[in-house]
This record gives sequence, structure tokens and C-alpha cells, in this order.
Amino acid sequence: MGRVLLVDDEGNVLSALRRALRRAFPDGELQIETCDDARRALGRVAAIPFDAVVSDYRMPAMNGVAFLKEVRKLQPDAVRLILSASTDFDTLMAALNEAEIFRYIVKPWAEDELIGAVREALARRAQTLEDRRLADEQRLQQGEISAEELERRRLEAEDPGITRVNWGPDGSIRLEDI
Repeated sequence: MGRVLLVDDEGNVLSALRRALRRAFPDGELQIETCDDARRALGRVAAIPFDAVVSDYRMPAMNGVAFLKEVRKLQPDAVRLILSASTDFDTLMAALNEAEIFRYIVKPWAEDELIGAVREALARRAQTLEDRRLADEQRLQQGEISAEELERRRLEAEDPGITRVNWGPDGSIRLEDI
């Protein structure tokens, strides 16, 4: 099962995206979360792992490229896609180069194109994690990493941020910033 975050400041767009993905991924194959504010969406990205994040380009508080750049910092393995009515070359280049997006989907989108892009994004995420797992097992066998490091990497891939601890000056663990 995958988890996708959809971010757009227009509620009707979020509803249409959700409906399309629910039809394509029946029986709970895909957990879909929506958010109409990029800053709140970053809070969700900081809190839970996503396999893919689909964002609108034009949003009031933060554009999609800036948002997806932050997503990349928080969850580098989450596959990033952007939706935009703009076909401006500079917008496209910024999305590709700065946010390292996987797909640029033009609004209005074709439903089969959207669904195909999300399926490909989920497959890419799964392949990336599997490749990393196999490489880490090879490193373990060659003595390049310890069993503890292998487990830390597995946990971090499963739940980004879980291995990071925010220590207070008195040695306590600060939960509010995690």
C-alpha cells in the first residue's frame, strides 16, 4: 500500500484528484491525504512518510517548486510531481532542476495520464527503496557497515526522521520540534 499527499489551494481540484485516484486504486491500495495549504502540508511531510507528493504550482503562500524543494529536504525518497496550468519553460525548468520532480502534469490533466504518473511514481519509490536495501545488505556482507547501521537505515527508510533525536540543552528530548 502506498501513501500520497495531494496539495492544491483549490478544494475542487483536490476533490477531483482524490476521486480519480480512488477509482484507480480500489480497496485501500493507496492512502490519500489532501491539504489546501503548502505550509500545513509541510507539517504533515515532517510528521509521516509519503511515497509520493503531488503539488499544484501556483499557490498563495508558497509555490509548488518551493514546496517540493522543502519536501525533498524532509523526505528525499518521496517522489515529487507537480501540476500546473502553466507551460512556461522557466517554470518547468525550475521544477525539474530545483525540486527534482519526477513528472510535470499539465492542467487540465487527462485522468489516465495522472493515474499512470502516480503508478510510475509509486513503482519508482519501491524500486529506489529495494535498490538501497540490496546495496546495504551487500555493504553489510562486505563489512562496510554494521548490522546496527543497516537497521538504522531500514528504520529511516520506513519512517523518515525516526532515527533523529532533538536533544535539549539539559539532555532531555525535545518533542515539539520533531
